[in-house]
Amino acid sequence: MGAIDVWSQMTTERMAKAPWLETLLRWTGQAGDPLTPTTQSTLQAMDAVAVDISLLSAWHGPQGSLISNEEVNDQIDSAPDRFRGLATVDLSNPMQAVREIRKWVDGEKFVGVRVVPWLWDLPPNDRRYYPVYAACVDLGVPFCTQIGHTGPLLRSETGRPIPYLEDVLLDFPELVVVAGHVGFPWIDELISLTIKFPNFHVDTSAYAVHRLPTDFVNYMKGIGSKRVMFGTNWPMLSPQQCLHHLDQLDLTPEQEDAFLFGNASRAFNL
Repeated sequence: MGAIDVWSQMTTERMAKAPWLETLLRWTGQAGDPLTPTTQSTLQAMDAVAVDISLLSAWHGPQGSLISNEEVNDQIDSAPDRFRGLATVDLSNPMQAVREIRKWVDGEKFVGVRVVPWLWDLPPNDRRYYPVYAACVDLGVPFCTQIGHTGPLLRSETGRPIPYLEDVLLDFPELVVVAGHVGFPWIDELISLTIKFPNFHVDTSAYAVHRLPTDFVNYMKGIGSKRVMFGTNWPMLSPQQCLHHLDQLDLTPEQEDAFLFGNASRAFNL
């Protein structure tokens, strides 16, 4: 089996025009025209390094929808054997958020829920997330989020694992959490959560492997070997960019297989 990319999106024009995205695109060397990939360009990027499945994220923030669940549903339909979806919700409307999850998330086409804390400036232990967690537990799907510093020029504090995400894992011991973007600079807190919570996972989205912090690479080879999964943050980074020089990590064949597809396959029941 090829790799599974657990964090990607096919950005809409309205998301590409979001002011906070400009700094991120500049940071990744893509300032200029709006970045709006197509199904064809996404599949070409996946095929370049044998990525079999990409999980496409919907996005919703305080200003409204950036990529709607309906749009992700259509994106999946454009290549149903290659794409799965992660639904999102409006945190300001808790009951509608639960209804959206129940409408879209079936564990087969939509395999989880993603909310990005820095976009809302709300840490994950805020009460507005809690109906979302309950819905995920009820449906048996992961809650996906972001940890660590932010690429856009927005506050990073919401991405600190302890105490914010630790509170969630304590309050919802059945909830599977997949935390994206590595967690730098709080790698020690990441390790602590891994030791403490068997349902906590992390992905490498937004990082090329040669840019992974040394402490994180050591974590991948040790206690994190069954928890770390591959992600890109496409189209900000391509699968090829993210996996270039993978051999330099000196992973064992078992560790590499777990990283590329095994851990994601288990967490998302793919």
